[in-house]
Amino acid sequence: MRERHLATLTTLRKDGSPHVVAVGFSYDVEQQRARVITFSTSQKAKNALLGGRAAVSQVDGGRWLTLEGVAHLVTRETDPDEVQRAVAGYAARYQEPKERDNRVAIIISVDRIMGRVSATNE
Repeated sequence: MRERHLATLTTLRKDGSPHVVAVGFSYDVEQQRARVITFSTSQKAKNALLGGRAAVSQVDGGRWLTLEGVAHLVTRETDPDEVQRAVAGYAARYQEPKERDNRVAIIISVDRIMGRVSATNE
C-alpha cells in the first residue's frame, strides 16, 4: 500500500444509500486504521460523522484491496495529532497536500481486509 494508487471510499448517507468517491488514503498496519483527508463540508465528512461503516478499495489490474470498518471523523479541534497522521500518511504516499483551514480526517477502524495480490506483481 505504498504505491501511488487512488481508491474509492464508500460511506453511507443518512438515508442508507452509498456515496462513492475517489480518494487517496493511507493505512496504518499497527493501528489497523485507514485514513482519508478531506474538508469539513464534504459529503464524505458529513457521512463519517454518522459513524456508520465504510470501505476503501483500490484496484490495480488483477490486484485489488478492500479495507472495511467503522468510520469516524476527527478535526484539528478534536484530535489534531490524528489529523496530522492522516496528512503525513497522504504526503508519504502521494504528495504534500495543500493547506486547508477546514482540514479533517476520516478514520476507518479496519475490521475486515479483502483482496488479491500477485506474487509476481503483475
